[in-house]
Amino acid sequence: MIMRVMGEGQFQVADDHLNRLNELDEELLRALESGDEEHFRTALDGLLAAVKTFGSPLPDDSLEPSDLILPDAEATIDEVRRLLRAEGDGLIPGIPEYG
Repeated sequence: MIMRVMGEGQFQVADDHLNRLNELDEELLRALESGDEEHFRTALDGLLAAVKTFGSPLPDDSLEPSDLILPDAEATIDEVRRLLRAEGDGLIPGIPEYG
């Protein structure tokens, strides 16, 4: 699966890592629901770090379509909430829609 982190590029992530990424996505959803900025920041940072750890970066000139797009590390709670509503699902496929 190809995941784009806004402002950072694309990462090829093997499907066998999706369960862990889904767990991190669920944590991010809980942080959004609580409205706790520190919890949100920790959860978003954890999800993005996992994508970079599990994924292999694609070259900057690669024209591969992204399977999903993740916000950058500086995204606000409100920006991520809007992204989730636009996507109609969690950030990672298989997670229920936020609020």
